[in-house]
Amino acid sequence: MTATALPASGAAERFTPRTLLSLLLCALVMVIDGYDLAAMPLAVPHVTRAFDLPPADFGLALSAVLLGLGLGAVLLAPLGDRLGRRRVIVLGAAVLGLTILGAASGTTVAEFALWRLVNGMALGACLPNVTALTAELAPADRRASTLTVVSLGISVGAILAGLIVPPLVALAGWRAIFTIPGALTLLLAVALRLWLPADAPRGERPASPGKGAIPLARLLRPPLLWPAAVFALLYGINAFALYLVTSWLPTLLPQAGFAVDAAARYLSLQQFGGFVIGLILARLLDRGHAVKALAGTYALIAVAFTLFGVVKPDAIGWGALILIAGGGISGAHLAILAVATGFFPRELLSTAIGFGVAVARIGAIGGPLLGGAIIGAGMSVPAFFLIAAMPALACLAMTALIPVAQRYGRAAA
Repeated sequence: MTATALPASGAAERFTPRTLLSLLLCALVMVIDGYDLAAMPLAVPHVTRAFDLPPADFGLALSAVLLGLGLGAVLLAPLGDRLGRRRVIVLGAAVLGLTILGAASGTTVAEFALWRLVNGMALGACLPNVTALTAELAPADRRASTLTVVSLGISVGAILAGLIVPPLVALAGWRAIFTIPGALTLLLAVALRLWLPADAPRGERPASPGKGAIPLARLLRPPLLWPAAVFALLYGINAFALYLVTSWLPTLLPQAGFAVDAAARYLSLQQFGGFVIGLILARLLDRGHAVKALAGTYALIAVAFTLFGVVKPDAIGWGALILIAGGGISGAHLAILAVATGFFPRELLSTAIGFGVAVARIGAIGGPLLGGAIIGAGMSVPAFFLIAAMPALACLAMTALIPVAQRYGRAAA
């Protein structure tokens, strides 16, 4: 069968009640994913106290979910292109719920690490397929905005984790951090099975992406190799910058003279900036201004990072810079995913997104490592932010490659 691409932007389409319900379910998967990723770090102090373990021992358990996420994105997410997105999403959500519940039964670091590894693989299978299905369900002229709103569910979940974990622990102990969300996730899996569409409502999905072709193998050879490389590198470098800043901002601000308690407020400010800038970028993408929107954003980010060495470190000045620089990187991370859905034929969309997510995991690990090296070297806070401007400039340069990637993607479709 021939390949099918997502409908071009500008098609006259509307949201139907069934579509809205499906998108809500996709957003709820993102909320659960966001909660789960944030809950384990919040649970560590309570778990270590309960079992009299040093917190440093839980580094393996915290890293296991990232390893699993990368493995799941590369190895399991492509199954959505062959077996159908709903099947992979439902199974992934069910496994996710079981592994969240399983973590509540953990008594050793090894047990937690094993549950989190499988948990990460379920996340890696779910996230790309939820994104791909959202792109297929959304009206063409609202695709980027819809993807952004659904993806913001991850941030909502992370915020909810910070709000509900303390009262859960106070009321029912640390195991409630996992048991209640785990049970809700299993209920969500049932809802997904009942109400998520079995396939994309528009167009025909081929039974396989090319006769006898392995999806990842097809993705990594011409003509799709070029858009795959542009997406993965842009997404990976942006993730590098995002985690470089977010991981060390609470450490950097006190060094610049801010109160320790202020760090959480500035992280929230960055999160808010990501919401706003992400939605603005999405509307520009829906209007066909992908290159200009992303290039302008990265230029502002680079300038903002540079100005940390010029602007006096106070609440207004540095608050504005964190809003622009940190929020810009967060918003761009959402926008890149929306842009990339136009690079690939729909029967390879889960595979392509999974590949990009896996590369972004490498960036997410590398960013904090570089930040630790900068701080360990005794460099100043403005110098740290100046270095953070470098990946933003690299992303700015790469935006020039987006039209080429789109051209190759259209040729493959």
